[in-house]
Amino acid sequence: MSPLCCTANMGSIEGACKVDFRIPARAIERMHAVIPFPDISPEIFSISVFGFELALRWYAMAYIVGIVIGWRLVIAALRRPALWRSQTPPVTPTQIEDLLTWIILGVIIGGRLGYVAFYQRAYYLENHGEILAVWQGGMAFHGGLLGVVVAAFLYARRQNLPMTGLADAIALGVPPGLLLGRLANFINGELWGRPTDLPWGVVFPGPDAQFCPDVTGLCARHPSQLYEAGLEGVVLGALLIWMVWRSGALHRPGLVAGTFFAGYGLSRFVVEFVRQPDAHFVSPGNPLGLAWHIGGWGLTMGQILSLPMILAGLWLIQRARRTT
Repeated sequence: MSPLCCTANMGSIEGACKVDFRIPARAIERMHAVIPFPDISPEIFSISVFGFELALRWYAMAYIVGIVIGWRLVIAALRRPALWRSQTPPVTPTQIEDLLTWIILGVIIGGRLGYVAFYQRAYYLENHGEILAVWQGGMAFHGGLLGVVVAAFLYARRQNLPMTGLADAIALGVPPGLLLGRLANFINGELWGRPTDLPWGVVFPGPDAQFCPDVTGLCARHPSQLYEAGLEGVVLGALLIWMVWRSGALHRPGLVAGTFFAGYGLSRFVVEFVRQPDAHFVSPGNPLGLAWHIGGWGLTMGQILSLPMILAGLWLIQRARRTT
């Protein structure tokens, strides 16, 4: 089998191409310094049941473990009333457990509809029957975020909970899932960056990743999934934990949520400069895949969707800072 051959095409967030890929040592010797794609299977294990193959994939495991870690972080904060304004947490641990179901539904429904609306609207207008086919791949973070916001709003109204305090609690638990999700994107060999000759460029598998017209030989790309994992998961997560446990941020409702919105939006906006856009945005007249552009200058779809997050986050931060 050619090392550039894609052995399967199963989607996850915003598309995927999973392969078993190894770079011959001779090929690496002929290239500038690059990092070969690690030989990690997208499947943790698989079993056959009555002729059907059931597999546990790293991406599914990332969802599960990310939700569990996030949930435990939130519960730990709720069990310390002194962290909260007036020493009164806005929600109980039992209510957070009930809210998890709403959040999971919000992520799946919002993530799928967001992908359909933001990234592949024309295709799904002609193929309505595939809109609900989540197993074929195609999820968008910004859509999933909107789904969570709607789910949390409806739950807060039903339970008569303060929305800003609940938003702070939810925001605290999100970064672990982002970290693990982006690591799973990397293992799956999807959502890679633009071509680069930097020494940490990674040779991703598959004909799409290796289609680099200006590159001779194997094409190395920015590991943009790892950039996002570091910024959205490690840096933003550490900042929120410090704010909650060390700086008293929860005494100002909305400050943690605002920091999350602005922090994620800014991180994603910056990484988009080196992240490869979806193929349907790229054309001979628009090689950078900009969703909006004038005279060669513009924004990718990820940047367009991140701008409202940054503005909403800054507004929440300013509003929280006025709290006495």
